Amino acid sequence: MNPFAFVTAPVQTLWNAVAQPFKALFVVGLCYFINRMTSPETAWWHWVALGMSIAVLVAWARAFKTILLLAVVFYVGRWIYRRYGDAAKARFDAWVNGTESASGPAQAHPAKAPREVLRLIDNDAAVRAAGIVR
Repeated sequence: MNPFAFVTAPVQTLWNAVAQPFKALFVVGLCYFINRMTSPETAWWHWVALGMSIAVLVAWARAFKTILLLAVVFYVGRWIYRRYGDAAKARFDAWVNGTESASGPAQAHPAKAPREVLRLIDNDAAVRAAGIVR
């Protein structure tokens, strides 16, 4: 199984929509030629043409579905970027640079007192002061 099949499936679908009519023309033309050479009084090549035209319509429908899905993803992504893009990018850059916390700018929130962390291992005085051991 191809691990990139999910990524390459839209490209394959669009390629099939472009290539399928040419494949159909080749197959129908070949069948027409065979039909005219072997039994010109009985035409059966039009059934091949009907089947291949159904295949072309299915390929076009899949391509339309893929294009529609890609358009929806594009417009939703564009809306999200316009709504949150610049502010979210600024917050992320500030967070990476260490000038802001993950929840927002440090200036917007009142300063909180840092919580004390007791080191209880190998610190008998802190353990007794905390009342854990007497």
